[in-house]
Amino acid sequence: MNDAQGHPVDEGLASLAIDPDVLARELEAELVGDPLDEIGLGESDSDVNIARECEQGLQWLKQGHEERLQGLRVFCEHRDPRALPLLVPLLQEPCPVERMSAVYALGRNPCPRAVKILLKLLRTDSNAYVRKATAWSLGNYPDAPVLKPLIHSLQNDVAAVRLWASGSLAEAGAISAKKASIAASQLLVSLKIDDQPLVRSNCIWALGRLYDVLEALLRDEIEEALLNVLLNDLEPSVRYEARIVLEQIDNPPLEQRLKRLIDQGLLA
Repeated sequence: MNDAQGHPVDEGLASLAIDPDVLARELEAELVGDPLDEIGLGESDSDVNIARECEQGLQWLKQGHEERLQGLRVFCEHRDPRALPLLVPLLQEPCPVERMSAVYALGRNPCPRAVKILLKLLRTDSNAYVRKATAWSLGNYPDAPVLKPLIHSLQNDVAAVRLWASGSLAEAGAISAKKASIAASQLLVSLKIDDQPLVRSNCIWALGRLYDVLEALLRDEIEEALLNVLLNDLEPSVRYEARIVLEQIDNPPLEQRLKRLIDQGLLA
């Protein structure tokens, strides 16, 4: 198995990686109810099974390497505040698989005590899988000082880390106009210069998430940048993402511009 850059990937590590579709759904986590919130309110089989899994996961986290990996899988899926004191120390394990899995679990189970260590991992961890996981996880800590570290990763790290840093910038920036402006400014730069289509596409997605929070001038800049992508980017998937975002923007003049491009045969 090879990674996106064609480099060989350790099969054991790859088998533990979280599915990208799962991570994309986690970026929408605020729209999804936490199943553990329902425990105690009802006695469905699902509630009972989740409670049982969490109890087993807590026991696994207290045991050896293989058992800890099983426990980490549980808390990549479920939330339980009792796991936090057990998850945070695993961020400093020598095994990159444990560190990576602990990072994902602490994205699912945000813990303020973990922020400082997560920021250090994003900046210094030698394993790109760990940094990638951290870039995603920090999107679930929007009140922490994560904007500058994520921007640094989007500017400098490998493509897989840049991909998730762009998505997390949308999550961290969406909580205020000021933060949205900082995040959007870098996303616009990366959209113009990043050589990876997946990263450019995710920058577009992130800009779409931030659009409504931004002031008028930045909205205009985003519209112009996306129109330029729509007409000039060489990658069809990136042009498609730009069109999706543009068509979702409620702006009659922009809608007219898109219609004219279609009428002129410049868009299918």
